[in-house]
Amino acid sequence: MPGQKKYFISPNIDDDTLTQKIKGTDQDNNPINIKVIQETSLTIFLNNQEIVTLMCIADHPKYLAIGYLLNQNMIKINEKIKSIDLDEELGVIIIRTSKKTNYEKILKKKITTSGCAQGTIFGNIYEEIKKIKITSKIKIKHKWIYELSKKINLTPSLYLEAGAVHGCVIAEQNNPLIYMEDVGRHNAVDKISGYMFLNNINPKNKIFYTTGRLTSEMIIKTVKMGIPILISRSGFTSWGVKLAKQTNLTLIGRAKGKKYITLSGNHRIIDQ
Repeated sequence: MPGQKKYFISPNIDDDTLTQKIKGTDQDNNPINIKVIQETSLTIFLNNQEIVTLMCIADHPKYLAIGYLLNQNMIKINEKIKSIDLDEELGVIIIRTSKKTNYEKILKKKITTSGCAQGTIFGNIYEEIKKIKITSKIKIKHKWIYELSKKINLTPSLYLEAGAVHGCVIAEQNNPLIYMEDVGRHNAVDKISGYMFLNNINPKNKIFYTTGRLTSEMIIKTVKMGIPILISRSGFTSWGVKLAKQTNLTLIGRAKGKKYITLSGNHRIIDQ
């Protein structure tokens, strides 16, 4: 679109390793050949300890691994990353930090969330979130909400190519800048978190847009990243709304066309 800033990073629809062509038939029994998403596994190690195996698409394993560990409180925002080693053939990535870690106990205390492809949140994160209040004074213009939706929907993506993925986007004002996709929305969020961490991007003046539901998991990850405004074209859960209000997060859902609903942080939305 004219006047739109270039994405820092966005879906690579030309990467043939992310999709696979499969033969089938349509409703009239005619033969068809369509693209489907290539799903794979990624096992994350933190230092010498195996943490998790994620089902994902294999476009940004480094960002996914770092973001996952950040959002699970296993590494901190000021953590020194010594090395990141990826074995593509085995589907294994090892993150090494300056400090020794042992997460045997915390790995036993986990909560299965409503995230697609079964997300998990570890119990101590809920206690941390209760103490956070977002103080950012940034505003979002009413028109930016639907301008963002339009720009994102017109961006070439794996969703438009093959479906079966969620998209998450970081924007500044009405300009989308970081666009990640994955089979689970929590993976897409973690990729964004990892990208912002490794590229030292300030979250306090950013807007987060997701195609997924506004669940407690999405609110927790947004708040942990320090982003003050979260938008979705989908709906809300009651626990998600409660957490958004507690943390002073602006929560905008059902954003389609020029319509949307705000259930928290309406003070950040302005007409002009």
